[in-house]
Amino acid sequence: MKSTNGILNPQLSRVIAETGHTDYLVVTDAGLPISQEVERVDLSILPNLPKFLDVLKAVLSEVVVEKVILADEIREISPEMHEEILALFPKDLEIVYLPHVEFKKATRSARAAIRSGEFTPYANIILQAGVAY
Repeated sequence: MKSTNGILNPQLSRVIAETGHTDYLVVTDAGLPISQEVERVDLSILPNLPKFLDVLKAVLSEVVVEKVILADEIREISPEMHEEILALFPKDLEIVYLPHVEFKKATRSARAAIRSGEFTPYANIILQAGVAY
């Protein structure tokens, strides 16, 4: 059995281990469409369970991130969520905003999409993997 330090979900643990430099990992709310070509790690159980931020924090505990992509609409539609997301990253990290239509297109090239049960609009993020050295 894996220790309780870190992610226990076997599919998510494998996806993170297989993620390479510049790969995209998407952490999504319950409603973001996920392309059939992208591996889906569906963690959703009930509305808002698990919460987007809990899933994101777990992923960030095991992934080096060199760039973040968010939908531009999050700033106006879900400003509290936007601020909570930004607080998780260093101030000098590159953050790119795309219109939601373009954001959804960008998710099609992701290594995987990790679906939460979040019901907050635009609670979605693309993490571009960095390197640990």
